[in-house]
Amino acid sequence: MASSILFFLLLSFFILKTSSQSCTSQKLTLPKTNTLYSNCINLPYLTSFLHYTHNLSNSSLSIAFIASPPSPSGWVSWGLNPTGTGMVGTQAIAAYTQDGKITIKTLDIQSYKVLVPGKLSYEVWNLSAEQSDGVIRIFATLKVKEVNEVNQVWQVGPSVSNGRLDIHGFQPQNLNSKGILKLSGGQNFSSVGTMVDSKTRNRNIHGILNAVSWGVLFPLGVIIARYMRTFPSADPAWFYLHVGCQLSAYVIGVAGWATGLKLGSNSVGITYSLHRNIGIALFALATLQIFALFLRPKKDHKYRYFWNIYHHSIGYTIIILGLINIFKGFDILNPEKIWKTTYIGVIAALGVIAVLLEVVTWIVVLKRKANKSTKTFDGYNNNGQ
Repeated sequence: MASSILFFLLLSFFILKTSSQSCTSQKLTLPKTNTLYSNCINLPYLTSFLHYTHNLSNSSLSIAFIASPPSPSGWVSWGLNPTGTGMVGTQAIAAYTQDGKITIKTLDIQSYKVLVPGKLSYEVWNLSAEQSDGVIRIFATLKVKEVNEVNQVWQVGPSVSNGRLDIHGFQPQNLNSKGILKLSGGQNFSSVGTMVDSKTRNRNIHGILNAVSWGVLFPLGVIIARYMRTFPSADPAWFYLHVGCQLSAYVIGVAGWATGLKLGSNSVGITYSLHRNIGIALFALATLQIFALFLRPKKDHKYRYFWNIYHHSIGYTIIILGLINIFKGFDILNPEKIWKTTYIGVIAALGVIAVLLEVVTWIVVLKRKANKSTKTFDGYNNNGQ
């Protein structure tokens, strides 16, 4: 009986918790008329909500935006972009708590990196905000043109310094917090869904291509070259496998690198300097490594020793930088945990295989040396020495 009651209470708590995350349960009303907003949306990112009413008689849009800042000293904002679909150009309303009081500011956003107050191109009235239980609500009415849809952008940030909003995060949740708002209500984000999915898909393609090339194929090619050539029966098969693996890694890696450049050009103001610089270094080193194939001297050539140093040092450098950059990419993309776990599993498997082959290789090499020493010693004895 007690367990049944406990289960019922937990179930009730879960239902209440779930319903509290839905805009339909919030029942917000317009400040002056005390009537419910005509429409409400559970915004798809940053656990945010928008209630709104479009008044055709005076071309006004009354909104109530609800979001939780990342920290008690953080900020939330919502706005319309009359010139594009991104953050730059957005006419935003921001709110945050300072000294126990709620503060509202309007921002004419002209840069990703600097968020300073500015007069909006939209006429705004009935502007107010409130804060309770870690949630900030922004209320406003804006004059909009006679259109059917507008570009909306919303955001949350970690802190405020000297009255200025500090830069928000650049995780996918932050970067995707934008969409097309249909003033008539109904299904929203229908047309922007493709755009968001396209950008996310391109980032995922970039990550997968680079993880497969620098993070899997390239180390695999090094393992093939280091351990298969120990066995005479594998010659020259190991060489062609090694070259094929590294050429495939290079082609896929260059495709991933080019995708990254495209993403960077489409995200003006968003820069991951270390990730980008390592990517450029990987491309340059891998290109040098490809040239090593054409510069490869014969085994008995006097410059073969120096070629080996050049070839091996660049190869191991690519592996190290590739692994570092892949995990940097994971931090930027912030994908579901299963992706990072899977990749770690693949790398761990390659590492175990490499260790086992290293042991086998040393056993083979030591046995050959022992056999060679024995034959040489017997030969001297046969000659009476």
